[in-house]
Amino acid sequence: MGELKRAVGLMSGTSMDGIDVALLATDGRETVELGPFLSVSYDPDFRERLKAGLETAKTIHERHERPGDLADLERDLTLRHVDAVNDFLKQNSILPGDIDVIGFHGQTVLHRPYAALTVQIGDGQLLADRTGIATVFDMRANDIAHGGQGAPLVPAYHAALAARLEDRTSPVCFVNIGGISNLTYIGPDHEIIAFDSGPGNTLIDQWVEENAGVPYDQGGRIASEGTIIMALADRYLDHPFFTSDMRRSLDRSDFRPPAADEAGLHDGARTLAYVTAASVMRSAGHLPAMPKCFIICGGGRLNGAVMEDLAEMASRHGAQVLTAEEAGFDGDAMEAEAWAYLAVRSLAGLPLTFPGTTGVARPMTGGVLARTIRA
Repeated sequence: MGELKRAVGLMSGTSMDGIDVALLATDGRETVELGPFLSVSYDPDFRERLKAGLETAKTIHERHERPGDLADLERDLTLRHVDAVNDFLKQNSILPGDIDVIGFHGQTVLHRPYAALTVQIGDGQLLADRTGIATVFDMRANDIAHGGQGAPLVPAYHAALAARLEDRTSPVCFVNIGGISNLTYIGPDHEIIAFDSGPGNTLIDQWVEENAGVPYDQGGRIASEGTIIMALADRYLDHPFFTSDMRRSLDRSDFRPPAADEAGLHDGARTLAYVTAASVMRSAGHLPAMPKCFIICGGGRLNGAVMEDLAEMASRHGAQVLTAEEAGFDGDAMEAEAWAYLAVRSLAGLPLTFPGTTGVARPMTGGVLARTIRA
């Protein structure tokens, strides 16, 4: 076991609903000691600014460009992360000097891996200066620069968690259902394969916001009153993403919600929940073997319709579906924990991505270190 470092991870995902903050003590390898977690919601006005930022970012051709008001948005986003870190430390009676590093994801506003372009806004140096804690950020860029997809990055952490599972049935698959879903396969020989598996919550969130004025379908309640429109579901599932032998990472704009006249509120939500589950299983068909256990993380595990469909589909293959909590983890905290873990790996020069996860030619480290005077 190497030296343990205390790291704070920060995640603002594709759902753009807020900031997750988590603490780990880890050596960046198999030793992981889980700490407290905090989730801070964005106010509605700031969420709208982030959505507008996605449109502005479409004009970016070089990753450091900040057209329009993106520079102001980046600063405001970073200051919200500063506040989240300070609140987290205060609530848990932790001093900044007790933390070795922050892993800062920022907010993805553009992801075009085949154009070798990924942009996560977030000023790592400003975060380090304001918190007094060294910060590792921009962890996707080096992978992209070396021919990888830049995503997913969480699999290295999933592999560490898999090592903690007692009497694990192998192979096991971690499924993170955030805005975009991704899966991590860990085989009997510890082989790691990972890729985005399809639309997660983003289509459902966009649908209910447009048609019911709510940011997400809490618990899948709206979907529970609807019926699956199979013709609409098949239109999504016939997308070349699922049939291609090449796995690739997705941007939230790769799939769009249905038109207003294609479904009612409840049937649309139910159909999109089905698509979320079916996307996972379709994508799992590209793995070396069907997993015997699926561990579901992220906000999608709280949608009853999605989980019901996943359990039914997995049962056809003799597989079980567990929530992260049923497996002994925190499904809300996992991505933020991953960024803490990856920051420690970055400090040690360890790989963050692998040929089987992003398609990069060789295991690749990454991240930019923003130092402080204290550091």
